[in-house]
Amino acid sequence: MPKIKRENIPLQVFAHLVRRARERHLTRATMLQLETWLETNPEVPHGDWYKRFQEFTVCGEGELVKTFLTPDQYATGTEI
Repeated sequence: MPKIKRENIPLQVFAHLVRRARERHLTRATMLQLETWLETNPEVPHGDWYKRFQEFTVCGEGELVKTFLTPDQYATGTEI
């Protein structure tokens, strides 16, 4: 199973993540939750996946984080 890619992320993906973090009003404290989880170097499925946090959900595809959702938005894929 792949690990989440944290370097050399495609520019379009990175720009999208920044936009979504701003649109979803994710705070520094909220992003720290994500960072703490990423530091565990989690394994993720090859396909679509998501991880729920208290104030947001992070969604990805294989090794890439793809977007952030608010708690009331529906995530697809494998929950990790």
